[in-house]
Amino acid sequence: MDVMISNLAEGPDQISGYSRDVIIKATSLILTSTGAGSTATVKLDLELICFPTATTLTWALSLLLNNPAVLKAAQEELDKQVGREKWVEESDIQKLKYLQAIVKETLRLYPPGPLTGIREAMEDCSVGGYDVPKGTRVEFIPFSSGRRSCPAINLGLLVVHLTLARILQGFDLTTVAGLPVDMVEGPGIALPKENPLEAVIKPRLGLELY
Repeated sequence: MDVMISNLAEGPDQISGYSRDVIIKATSLILTSTGAGSTATVKLDLELICFPTATTLTWALSLLLNNPAVLKAAQEELDKQVGREKWVEESDIQKLKYLQAIVKETLRLYPPGPLTGIREAMEDCSVGGYDVPKGTRVEFIPFSSGRRSCPAINLGLLVVHLTLARILQGFDLTTVAGLPVDMVEGPGIALPKENPLEAVIKPRLGLELY
């Protein structure tokens, strides 16, 4: 691992689209948490660590742009709980219940690892005295669980919440030409959008904060 890090430190600023800091941190996390070091494993884990967070943010913003009333409500919560005189901080996230609900709903609709399998009732049944209709998702664990759970769950959720909060606090967002954002899913293990998200943004805070 020392050799890999030293080589990265002496190399170019960007390697395959990732900064040296991102690659060093991700590689260290992979090697210490899984004990695996093959190129294929590192490439796959980089995709699982880096892409889902950005993808979740993309889906969240897409959903909000298509539901402007929800977007406005989230901004009103930020104005009430944080204000417009300072940027939202990590310590503020726990007060933003509506924002947390938006992130949870985004993960429910567009889970970052859909190939991990969905627990769904295939037919009407009764479990422990409870009637479960066909098609009901009886369990939702987007980051898996137990020994195979995502090692970056806390960091990933923090980044999603804080980044989304700062975008909504700092900017008014609208769709391009007033057209709805397409919600077509693209191929990939992290469930990306088929087409890149485009939006029009306008500052909503005092210029001294930018």
